[in-house]
Amino acid sequence: MKEFFKYVLATVVGIIVAGVVIMFLGVLTIFGLASSSDKDVTIDDNSVLRLTLNGVLSERGGESSPLDFLSDLNPMSEGETIGLDDVLSAIQKAKENEDIKGIYIEAATLEAQPASYEAIRDALVDFKNGSDKFIIAYGDTYDQAMYYLASVADKILVNPQGSVDWHGLAGMTMFYKELMEKVGIDVEIFKVGTFKSAVEPYMLTGMSDANREQIAAYLGSIWNKFTEEVAASRNISTDKLNQLANEGVSFKIGQDLVSTGLVDSLIYKNDMRAYLNHYMGLDEDKKISAYTVSDMRGVKRNTPKDKSGNIVAVYYAYGEIDGGMNLFGGSSDGIQSEKVIKDLRDLMDDDDVKAVVFRVNSPGGSAYGSEQIWYAVSQLKEKKPVIVSMGDYAASGGYYISCNADTIVAEPTTLTGSIGIFGMFPTVQNVTKKIGVNVDVEKTNVLADMGNMYRPMTEGEKAIMQKMVEDGYDLFTTRCADGRGMTQAQIDEIGQGRVWTGVMAKDLGLVDVLGGLDDAIDIAVQKAGVEKYTLKNYPEQESGILSMFKDAMDGNKIRQQILKGDAARIFNDVYSINQLDKQDRLQARMPYNITIR
Repeated sequence: MKEFFKYVLATVVGIIVAGVVIMFLGVLTIFGLASSSDKDVTIDDNSVLRLTLNGVLSERGGESSPLDFLSDLNPMSEGETIGLDDVLSAIQKAKENEDIKGIYIEAATLEAQPASYEAIRDALVDFKNGSDKFIIAYGDTYDQAMYYLASVADKILVNPQGSVDWHGLAGMTMFYKELMEKVGIDVEIFKVGTFKSAVEPYMLTGMSDANREQIAAYLGSIWNKFTEEVAASRNISTDKLNQLANEGVSFKIGQDLVSTGLVDSLIYKNDMRAYLNHYMGLDEDKKISAYTVSDMRGVKRNTPKDKSGNIVAVYYAYGEIDGGMNLFGGSSDGIQSEKVIKDLRDLMDDDDVKAVVFRVNSPGGSAYGSEQIWYAVSQLKEKKPVIVSMGDYAASGGYYISCNADTIVAEPTTLTGSIGIFGMFPTVQNVTKKIGVNVDVEKTNVLADMGNMYRPMTEGEKAIMQKMVEDGYDLFTTRCADGRGMTQAQIDEIGQGRVWTGVMAKDLGLVDVLGGLDDAIDIAVQKAGVEKYTLKNYPEQESGILSMFKDAMDGNKIRQQILKGDAARIFNDVYSINQLDKQDRLQARMPYNITIR
């Protein structure tokens, strides 16, 4: 009878929980549908674009997620998710609209990578060029990345008790070797590439000399780019900027900060409206209309409708390759090779599509998935021009899927290259011994239980795995050599897993043009030989109920909404250890995440 009541109680609880979940999702759906309606926005005279970049920058924007409330509930949340495409579009629309007189940058904390900051800054420079429009920046404080962005402004203002963080770049890596030894997990490492450092956290307790060399090189390249552009905008020498960083200018406030030349004036935020009115020559009591990036989505561009039927497609591929998992074990965020292959095939078969810009923002992932996408790009290239536009990363597998394009365009601070392959295999025989569990096997063939985590690998198995990794590297370098018109030996010399910035990669022949997405689009149009065309983004973003349910069931999305900043990075590191046995045997990925705050 006790068992009967126990099962009945469990069933009732299950029904109640299921009902609550369904009701919860229903409420999210209703609110989502209510807020997703498109609204045309009309711009008032004497308006400004209010650029408040606070939160996490993603490659593409879109409608708000039903999970956004999780960020609001989290006191450690750093803001919303903002699409780079939305930011760039908002700046372009503000440039074209005669009623918008300038941009007001409200400094906040934006979690983004150097190439994305560079793309936004370039858009701001373009906004100012050839026009009488202004850019004013205000911050209670400026972190280093936001100051780099704001340095293009006509005036940089800071709170009298505020600060400007300017201290240089640093790369940090966590190492788990001793932790895993204490837990009892051994990891067999197989790799090709002196600089292929993704495996180092599992085999070393600190950076190898080769890894330290490459990190110093690409950090130096990015920092030089930052200091040169800030120096030109603020009329301060790069030597002076480095001196200020070394002297701890981050700890200066008030008039001492103005005297450095980094900012122009001190002002309280409450006085900014009056300041903008005065700057625009308006009466003090005149209310200025300020439009956000979200508002600008509803602003129509002043461009005539194309009737040619020609399409230039921009296909976005961002995230890890075949790397994400949701709560139920299925594919989640990132580049899912099967979907990308199908989408590229559809673009290939669509006669209206005259050229494809392949927008890649990926640190890599599955070597197998990378090869499949490479082949799809090769087939597409046979029928129409394919131009790669690299975002923050197009490294390792991200470079693999890019290397065969007609033209490769990268930002100077894009991280690319990392041409190398590795494999890792964890064994837990020491864990089982510690907890008193014994595992025994009987088999018909020598390799019948290869992959058994409860025993160490044999020398023969290690040799097989190393040969597989070397064959993978041989194929990778062959693909790169064929795509770039170089010899395999030349690729190997600049490969070996080494990471390069875009400006370094161009000098080495891995990249053709330095620039952003717009530059890649211009090249695609030119190669397609069309004068009139419609620009379309792919894959089409899901909306409505399907998107909301997918978000609600997606463990990665939930994690991203709840965990931000350092907490998210630590969780992702631990999560990656847990996923070692679930990853493809061969990996072409880059581990770096550059923090420029």
